[in-house]
Amino acid sequence: MELRTVFDTIPEQFDRYRPRYCAELFDALIGYAGIGPGKSVLELGPGTGQATEPILNTGCDYHAIELGEHLFEFMKRKYGSRPNFHIVNGDFITHDFGGQRFDLIDSAATIQWIPEEVAFSKTFALLKPGGTLAMMLTVSDYRTPDETLYANIQKVYSEHFRPDIPYTHGGFRYDSAPAYGYTEFERREFHGKREMTADEYVSFCGTHCDHIVVPEPYRTPFFEGLRDAVLAVGNRIVFLDTYVLYLAKKPLS
Repeated sequence: MELRTVFDTIPEQFDRYRPRYCAELFDALIGYAGIGPGKSVLELGPGTGQATEPILNTGCDYHAIELGEHLFEFMKRKYGSRPNFHIVNGDFITHDFGGQRFDLIDSAATIQWIPEEVAFSKTFALLKPGGTLAMMLTVSDYRTPDETLYANIQKVYSEHFRPDIPYTHGGFRYDSAPAYGYTEFERREFHGKREMTADEYVSFCGTHCDHIVVPEPYRTPFFEGLRDAVLAVGNRIVFLDTYVLYLAKKPLS
């Protein structure tokens, strides 16, 4: 099993516990890309829709491609009644989009799973002249709110975190977009805050790809250790989230 496919095993948990992006990010993105009725959008790997609804609500012609069969079915149940919603179950790397071209291609923590050359070259080819590539991700900090809790959680990781499949996808270079023809590359940041109980934190951790593949005999003490660490500080963990938005344009000519 590839790490990029393991999310498909937990669609309901993924939908409930994965963080959403803030309204300010979507206001900035939609305004920058000029998205609305008559505009065509492609979302890469929407998962269960963490970044879908604000775009869909603009009235644009929304398209998505989702690798996971269960995530694909989840999205169809969630948004299939919307007349401007279209989704295919496929792999962006190999899928043939025919003559389709888009005003915006957006990715919420998905493009990092695609080899850089394919990610930027193929999105560039699929965009209309003047179109926008938008890439977003969340960077979470729970160390600043509680150094002691952070240290205790790191101990749990050191003792019990033994995933079957190592995560090796953290090196995607978002700032390489200009090397593939994109212009006006920029990075914007927005900020939010989440608070979780011990049980909610464990469920959230269970949506991370490399956490899903932690086997026994490590799995039980790992997740129990995370739960106990948060219970020990009053059953509350705080995340300071930074929502990062990368923007780039395909030139008009």
